[in-house]
Amino acid sequence: MAPELSVRVHLTHTGVVETLPLEEYVTGVLAAEMPAEFELEALKAQAIAARTFIIRRLAAGDTSGVPALDADVTDTVAHQAYLSKQDLEQWVLSGKSEQLAKLERAVQETSGLIMTYQGQPITASFFSASGGYTENSEEYWTTQIPYLRSVPSPWEATIDPGFKETVTLPISEMFGKLGLRVPARSASTSVEQETRTMNKLFKILSVTTGHKVKDISIGGKVFTGREVREKLKLRSSQFTLALDGENVNITTYGYGHGVGMSQWGANGMAKEGYTCTQILKHYYTGISFRQASHILKS
Repeated sequence: MAPELSVRVHLTHTGVVETLPLEEYVTGVLAAEMPAEFELEALKAQAIAARTFIIRRLAAGDTSGVPALDADVTDTVAHQAYLSKQDLEQWVLSGKSEQLAKLERAVQETSGLIMTYQGQPITASFFSASGGYTENSEEYWTTQIPYLRSVPSPWEATIDPGFKETVTLPISEMFGKLGLRVPARSASTSVEQETRTMNKLFKILSVTTGHKVKDISIGGKVFTGREVREKLKLRSSQFTLALDGENVNITTYGYGHGVGMSQWGANGMAKEGYTCTQILKHYYTGISFRQASHILKS
């Protein structure tokens, strides 16, 4: 019997490389990436996505973004977040044995299973929560990927406590972060006139298939929704803007880049009785499932 595949993880805070069996690595990712309180089928879907991610890297010999020559991946969201064996030992010591056992069950019940497209491991991107629809890959990145298509994801609106959030920024701060000058104000105009004039500074020009801001004009300059999200550190590029005196209220919907599987959406689907493979087939268009051993020979 061939030895079990192992993964070498560069631990950012210590610089140590932790080498462990594939399924233990997937457990560590699951612990870092999805709340243990989520439904078992959602956790199983996340386990398959996490396993697919690392198998794709290993199959391609991809060590991009890894500072250590003797590691395959880091423990950060630059790849996928991961809790070390020591971190999980602390779970046990702090009374979280039951949660850990649930994660281990999700990994065990999907052991070796990965997602493929045309026989190859997919780019299993995932994010926290959509604002109602996921995003086409080329509308966030530049590459059109056939299995990363925009699909409806209505479940978050009813179960995700952070689905809709409003942040308030002074206009001067917002414009400064966008590299813009704050427009001059006239002392002779009324507050209502001033508000109407200032609100014209914000105009959404186009939206993506996933209902996120594609292009927006702010102060006469055009930005992509992604640029605004990143410069203002917003939860999502699905947002609205409204002036409130000297401030701007920015309301966001969902959390994350929006491409691939929505974790809160997966949890909502699981609550409705969908299985992990049904969840994954919803979020990744036209994919199949295979055992990792068919892709990588240990």
